[in-house]
Amino acid sequence: MKLHGVGLSAVAMLLALTACGRSDTAALMLDGSETALTLERIKPYAWSEAWELELIVRRNPDCQRRHRLRPTAKTALAVEVFTPESGIFIVRQDKRWYVTDLKSCELQAFKEEPPHPGTLVGSFRVKSEKLGFVRALDHD
Repeated sequence: MKLHGVGLSAVAMLLALTACGRSDTAALMLDGSETALTLERIKPYAWSEAWELELIVRRNPDCQRRHRLRPTAKTALAVEVFTPESGIFIVRQDKRWYVTDLKSCELQAFKEEPPHPGTLVGSFRVKSEKLGFVRALDHD
């Protein structure tokens, strides 16, 4: 009887572990660790096909906000970051464009592609299954 209980708890633990998702983050550090744009990709469950994406805009101690981007099933993720002027960042995720500023840490979607997004800073990419930020100077 006791062995039966142990078997059930082992199965329950195995199910709980397989239900767990995973996540990873990468950051574009702008002013030490106090100011950054961080992308987090989250796979809520092991069987999930899509990754949820969140952009965290941080300028400590004044603001920090987490914004949802569109989920993606792509393994070859590339989210580009441009800057048209100091403190303003334009983010491109596939055909979607967003703008964020470091004053308010808000994020707003563009209805159309901006004509001049600014200078490419770099992009969030997945390499060897790990999310990272690659500066424009380091792109292949």
